[in-house]
Amino acid sequence: MSKQIINHEEAKGLVVKKLTEAGLVTEHAEKVAEVLVHADLRNVNSHGVLRTEHYVNRINAGGINTNANISIKKTGPVTGVVDGDDGFGHVVGDIAMQNAIDMAKENGVGMVTAINSSHCGALSYFVQKAALQNLIGIAMTHTDKIVVPFGGKESFLGTNPIAYGVPAKNHKPMILDMATSNVALGKVLQYKEEGKDIPPGWGVDETGQTVTDPSKVVYLSPFGGPKGYGLSLIVDIFSGLLAGAAFGPHVAKMYDDLDKKRKLGHYFCAINPAFFTDTDTFLEQMDTMMDELHDVPPAPGFSQVLVPGEIEQMNEEKNLKDGIAIASTVYEYLTK
Repeated sequence: MSKQIINHEEAKGLVVKKLTEAGLVTEHAEKVAEVLVHADLRNVNSHGVLRTEHYVNRINAGGINTNANISIKKTGPVTGVVDGDDGFGHVVGDIAMQNAIDMAKENGVGMVTAINSSHCGALSYFVQKAALQNLIGIAMTHTDKIVVPFGGKESFLGTNPIAYGVPAKNHKPMILDMATSNVALGKVLQYKEEGKDIPPGWGVDETGQTVTDPSKVVYLSPFGGPKGYGLSLIVDIFSGLLAGAAFGPHVAKMYDDLDKKRKLGHYFCAINPAFFTDTDTFLEQMDTMMDELHDVPPAPGFSQVLVPGEIEQMNEEKNLKDGIAIASTVYEYLTK
């Protein structure tokens, strides 16, 4: 697949242009572009600017409100609910996390659910937002069904990602952002395109049997068997049921029914270490923990033990200087 290297600011501008041409208000288009480029900078291209075309298609079909009146209802000193008014999840999520951050600064913790939302992009963006303000960030969202429950042969759950961001003093924040499926569907499709077998445990056929031929994958498997399955249910409870949104098989499909509003739910939390311990000590101990992990002797085939999110942060540093790599077809779409 041929790639195009492009400056991240140029990429942002191209996404904003496409979205505003489709009718999205500029302020919202800028936030969506920022979240997408954040993913590409980290080489998480599955959540990057390649999503723009799908979003434009959904706008054109009437599945996203281009001038959403997003509102927050404070339900207590540390709780709130954001109503996304069927707008872009990236904007909804940003407003929800900002409110959680404000509550955590004042009262130690903030928890905000979001309803009437849509696909919100990489969760790392939102938890990093909290971590850069010396708060611990947590984010969860449900997605449409593609993953079998442990022991089942039909899908019930989405890839249901969960993310944590933890600040440190001198090191960059630790960012854990992971799907509760073994891999993303995009990874299976990539192996199919490259004509390679997938490892056992990535996906199953229509009988629920694990397969290594990517073309036979009908559903994905949860990571770690019953453990990933359990965690996926928790994500659906926090971002679906707790938000008053749908769960499992009732979550609207991303790539079908583009004219229908998806009504997704999300969960965001910010925690202020200062309400539990001394902030400076906490941040210094995070640095120490990371340093000591780096000092663990590496196993054969590894050069160093890394902490979650570190590879993506190295990618970001490099790509901020050199530009982001996007598929040529995506570049052509953005520039035509």
